[in-house]
Amino acid sequence: MRKEVEIKLLPSELKDEQKIRKKAARKCQIHPKAVEEIVHLRRSIDARGREPFYRLRVAVFSGEKYQGEAAILDSFQMVSDAREILVIGAGPAGYFAALELIELGLKPIVIDRGKDVQKRRRDLRAIQQFGQVNPDSNYCFGEGGAGTYSDGKLYTRSQKRGNIEKALRLFVEHGANSDILVDAHPHIGSNKLPNIVANMRATIEKYGGEVHFDAKVTDFIIQKNKIKGVIVNEQQTHYGEALILATGHSARDIYSLLHEKNITIETKSFALGVRIEHPQQLIDSVQYKQKKRDENLPASSYRLACQVKDRGVFSFCMCPGGLVVPAATAPGELVVNGMSLSKRDSPFANSGTVVAVNEEDMTAYTDKYGAFGGLEFQKEVEQTIFRHGTGDQRAPAQRLVDFVQGKVSSSLPDCSYIPGLYAAPLHQLLPDFISKRLQQGVQQFGKQMRGYYTQNAVVIGTESRTSSPVRIPRDRATYMHEDVEALFPCGEGAGYAGGIISAAMDGQNVARAVERYLAL
Repeated sequence: MRKEVEIKLLPSELKDEQKIRKKAARKCQIHPKAVEEIVHLRRSIDARGREPFYRLRVAVFSGEKYQGEAAILDSFQMVSDAREILVIGAGPAGYFAALELIELGLKPIVIDRGKDVQKRRRDLRAIQQFGQVNPDSNYCFGEGGAGTYSDGKLYTRSQKRGNIEKALRLFVEHGANSDILVDAHPHIGSNKLPNIVANMRATIEKYGGEVHFDAKVTDFIIQKNKIKGVIVNEQQTHYGEALILATGHSARDIYSLLHEKNITIETKSFALGVRIEHPQQLIDSVQYKQKKRDENLPASSYRLACQVKDRGVFSFCMCPGGLVVPAATAPGELVVNGMSLSKRDSPFANSGTVVAVNEEDMTAYTDKYGAFGGLEFQKEVEQTIFRHGTGDQRAPAQRLVDFVQGKVSSSLPDCSYIPGLYAAPLHQLLPDFISKRLQQGVQQFGKQMRGYYTQNAVVIGTESRTSSPVRIPRDRATYMHEDVEALFPCGEGAGYAGGIISAAMDGQNVARAVERYLAL
């Protein structure tokens, strides 16, 4: 017998397997000794009542043993002599596309402008401590993409885009804790994800694929309206039977290259705003209704949204127990993002808090720059924030209430942002339609979540890389660009994903589309 049941557990009971067995057996109306095995399926926290508790969904096996699924990697075979597919970008879309290609019997050749995860650390240290931005190796560019060193959250609401379980299982098979298969909001952490990403590279190479770093695509080779290959670093040539373009949301030079080649790109809506940081203890006390968080509960999170003047204002990429980090990809701009380590034990909680930017908000820019309108708007905001500053990566900031009231803060609270903050009129530095909606939005958040609207929170500018302001269009059925044969736009940079898991699933989908294309 196999039966699925949901049980409630106090935080102190979460790791008590005997208690779990008894509660599950009672739900199944059998004796605990009749239970052969219990498999955890889904775990979440319910903090809506007076006291938080865990909801645990389990499969109870009685009279039969649980038969686990075979490892995905067990089916992999050598592809060193197989048909070659170029994969541009070693982020989640690119690496999961490469793994899927190997499973399908095709050879991926992954090309990335940045460095491997270990060498990237030096450039992250340079931007954190010295304000030096390497345009090819930073929090956005390099092995693993933006998610590797900016949190490693694996939650997605894109349930219909692909096989979430398969993507999570591949993470586990490359070293992630199996808890991510169970948690409602899985998270790996920026201290552990680099090793997992390196393990994925080892798998790709073990089965005959190739991975090339410090390899910036500087041109496309197109013959008879079909992409044949790429030129790297203006001198090296790589050929393939198809090209998966998975360069992430900040590869602005790729958009320019596509435009130069008369390959259609489109402007698209995105979101822009700030990152707001609170003391984690404050968020815990609000969410869990406890003065001190139970040691068996994780750092609490939140998700907030409202409408202000026909525009969405919402929290984005919330990092409990996290850090705010500099995410610029070129000198002369200031961008911030958030991350958490696996334990999420920082005393701070931060979240992007952004306003939807629609095409009608960018009319002046699209009239002047066409498909680059959104990108130029985004770039102008980032450069304006930088020019106002101190010439490095110190970020402008205000206490939350001061931001709403339009006052420069006389002092700033402690903050996790290593480059440092300086008091500035952030409400004036942001575009007027952004700052005014944020001012109203955070006041509404204060009503939704009592304690949120406080002078102990700090507003930091600017959170502008929520998604790409450019879309690389593709056919819905074939996943291929309609202008050029064998070109497959993929992931966040193409406008078809919004996080690690959705990008990974898009990579898998595109890889299968490539196989279908080759079969024809």
